[in-house]
Amino acid sequence: MKETSTTATSLPGDPNLPSSDEEIAALSTHIPSQLNYAVEDFFRLPEQTAFQLSPDGKYLAFLAPYQRRNNIHVRLLGEETAVRITQETDRSIGSFFWASDQRIVFVKDSGGNENYQLFAVDKDGANPRDLTPFPEVTIQIIDDLYDDENELIIGLNKNNPQLFEPYRINIHTGEMKQLAENTDPLQPIVQWLTDHQGRLRVAIRMVGGVNEQLLYRRKEEDAFVVVSETSFKESLSPLFFDFDDGDVIFTASNLERDKMVIIKYDLAEGKEVGEPVFAHPDVDVSSLHYSRRHKVLTEVSYTTWKQQHHFFDEARRARYEAWRKALGDYEITVVSKDKAEERFLLRTYSDRSLGAYYYYDETLDAPELVTEVSPWLKEEDMAPMKSVTYQSRDGLTIQGYLTLPLGHTGAPLPVVINPHGGPWVRDSWGYNPEAQLLAGCGYAVFQMNYRASTGYGRSFWEGGFKQWGLTMQDDITDGVNWLIAEGIADPAKVAIYGGSYGGYATLAGITFTPDLYTCAIDYVGVSNLFTFMQTIPPYWKPYLDMLYAMVGHPEEDEAQMRATSPVFHVDKIRTPLFVAQGANDPRVNIDESDQIVRQLRSRGIEVPYLVKYNEGHGFQNEENRFEFYRSMLGFLGKYLG
Repeated sequence: MKETSTTATSLPGDPNLPSSDEEIAALSTHIPSQLNYAVEDFFRLPEQTAFQLSPDGKYLAFLAPYQRRNNIHVRLLGEETAVRITQETDRSIGSFFWASDQRIVFVKDSGGNENYQLFAVDKDGANPRDLTPFPEVTIQIIDDLYDDENELIIGLNKNNPQLFEPYRINIHTGEMKQLAENTDPLQPIVQWLTDHQGRLRVAIRMVGGVNEQLLYRRKEEDAFVVVSETSFKESLSPLFFDFDDGDVIFTASNLERDKMVIIKYDLAEGKEVGEPVFAHPDVDVSSLHYSRRHKVLTEVSYTTWKQQHHFFDEARRARYEAWRKALGDYEITVVSKDKAEERFLLRTYSDRSLGAYYYYDETLDAPELVTEVSPWLKEEDMAPMKSVTYQSRDGLTIQGYLTLPLGHTGAPLPVVINPHGGPWVRDSWGYNPEAQLLAGCGYAVFQMNYRASTGYGRSFWEGGFKQWGLTMQDDITDGVNWLIAEGIADPAKVAIYGGSYGGYATLAGITFTPDLYTCAIDYVGVSNLFTFMQTIPPYWKPYLDMLYAMVGHPEEDEAQMRATSPVFHVDKIRTPLFVAQGANDPRVNIDESDQIVRQLRSRGIEVPYLVKYNEGHGFQNEENRFEFYRSMLGFLGKYLG
């Protein structure tokens, strides 16, 4: 066990299981030599990142390291000297935003426990304040109240850990006023929506565990009334009110459709208005943008194999095309703008570059460079990410991404299969530091959007219900076999690595197809579907019936869940395995990793096991990321060569 300042009796999990520092360090001796870049080059903190423009457009705030943790810095636009206004040393600040021209708010948890607290500080570092100093409580941002310089609307689960209730909070004093109650765990409100004036007028309530009611009121003093009720499999997801703050909202919806589209919905009448604002035949569309100042829709963005844009506003289209002409063939996103919408911060990226930040003023001819994100990584040294498709054994088209090392001659390669976490998310095209690290070592990297991944419509998503370890796993296996058939993968050198659900898929892969993989890396992965359900965070409890429907019910589906939980079938595992876990993980409890390690070791199989007692669902602290990825590379080097 590693030395730690925390006493063994208070450590999460079984403190006797983690490998020693010496055992973990020994893995790194197998890292291939003569690499162009070290692990640290891919996973060090950027010198400056996450830029935000103040509402008046005069100041830049950004994150930069202080004692190896990201802290907020502020500088006057056009000047080089910045002032650090926070001094966090235990954990990086994850996110922040300007609440006014004078004050910045940020959120931070403790040791990866995801109990996020809200803090505020002036732009010069004065008047710091913990706004939500409540133990074992986490927050949600409901509305930043863009036109209110003194208050925000947040959700807090301080009255009941399962339920979030809305509060208006003063960012100077921390004074709070509760705006509505949420007291019934059997019918919890799981989402709140305000209008453009910051009035709380829409709520989503869960009923029966698997149905959702849309609630509405015209005025805050009115009672909420039920507008519609749908199954959780259907979606009527409010985005924002129409600009007159009347009864009509813009929503993303797949009601009576397979794909999500953007529609207008009349809350008073309880029905869709007119034709869809935007729809795509092949993928879901759920993101809609607008101009606060001009009160017009500007664009939708959606993902096919990469992000796409459709513009409603000609001024926005012309501006975007001018940026593309000036900045070249990179993806461009607007990360911040001033209240007047005349000054913008842009971020570029590609599959081979983390890109740069640019400042654009409408009075300028072209965007001005603020900073490159990782100038020590040369774009020409990075490997391109290619979109590919293959067929599953039952005829589905599975879309994925293949990253081949530079200089690939066409001969079969050692491959790392990397299924995404979630599982109800999707992989997309762009810069991936893990893929670049592995490609730099000569490995191909394959990521696939197996069934249950989102973005491809309702039937594809529902196709993964209760299919953990079954057809979802078959999609991964079919991808491996496709790589082998195409001559891309050396069948004797295939590894699998994933985090969260991807960690489960890793364990399932070496349990149910043990001859397919040469080695495996499980990062905060699920090993036992029963205990996974029992240890979810309290604020996930309202969604438990949905999890039963999507993953399996521990009583009704007991036989299937036992058959697909790797921990009950360790006798089938013969693939070398490396396990990593954050001890404070609230999503995948450390017991999930402890169980698989304990069971394998009881059979005399040694499993390198890396545990970090100041981390949660994935490693955030820089030194822990370095250790994990060095260990990963060494482990792969030992078994893949």
